[in-house]
Amino acid sequence: MNDRRVLVTGGAGFIGSNLANALAAENQVIAVDDGYLGTPDNLDASVDFRQRSVLEDDLPTDVDVVFHLAALSSYAMHEEDPVRGARVNIEGFVNTVDQARQDGCTAVVYASTSSIYGTQTEPSSETMPVHVNTGYEASKLGRERYGEYFANHYDMAMAGMRFFSVYQGYGGAEGHKGEYANVIAQFADDIANRRRPELYGDGTQTRDFTHVDDIVRGLELAADHRLTGIYNLGTGERYSFNTVVDLINETLETDIEPVYVDNPIPDEVYVHDTCADPSKFTNATGWEPTIGFEAGIERVCSVYR
Repeated sequence: MNDRRVLVTGGAGFIGSNLANALAAENQVIAVDDGYLGTPDNLDASVDFRQRSVLEDDLPTDVDVVFHLAALSSYAMHEEDPVRGARVNIEGFVNTVDQARQDGCTAVVYASTSSIYGTQTEPSSETMPVHVNTGYEASKLGRERYGEYFANHYDMAMAGMRFFSVYQGYGGAEGHKGEYANVIAQFADDIANRRRPELYGDGTQTRDFTHVDDIVRGLELAADHRLTGIYNLGTGERYSFNTVVDLINETLETDIEPVYVDNPIPDEVYVHDTCADPSKFTNATGWEPTIGFEAGIERVCSVYR
């Protein structure tokens, strides 16, 4: 993508800032963020930052493409205030997309979640049934349904991307997220600072860990191809939390044992395992993950040497 005018909502957050900075090299990029989960310190000077909420009127939606990443992005945030979660994740989405539509923008790429697949030890495809057990999952599924509405009713290109466990590490733009950062970032920081990382349960739960650089490439390709529909963004491989800790110890040449604690999230809603089938997106765009698990851990740990 080049020489385009682009809006990134949630643009000062983790994924949003990585995307905004990457696009700004060849495009005019506006990043909107209300500052709750993002900080403008993540952004390059070439990005036009606006501290705004996606619930506001008169957003800067006179653009060629909207990347809608703004969201309350955890189980805890939604359980604390389900109404606020629905307002930000669903109303904020509809508000932003409808303003973009009225301004003549016809292409939107937006964040959904792989959590709606529930626990899956085999690769999940987009044709699988999905389930809603939490307010967070409900809000993202609602977003997908409104995406379908805008595509069908207004003929907009609406690409919903189901992310799988995106990480970068505290040496990137994850540092400000703290307890909401990916577990790879949290475990690496604990081990590097001689703290014992806390693992829920027995540490056998698995995730399809996907590096943010691969996510950014995927988002740009979705816009370039003007995709409509739902697509997985993940590697197709899964690793346990125990394996993450072992590899971080190996990489940092440490021997820090984890602490196993009770899971504060109820078993009936906790997603124990995730794994993507990214073939639909690969077939549509040629995208493939380029940063393997061990290489990604090396990147996360490199800032501590």
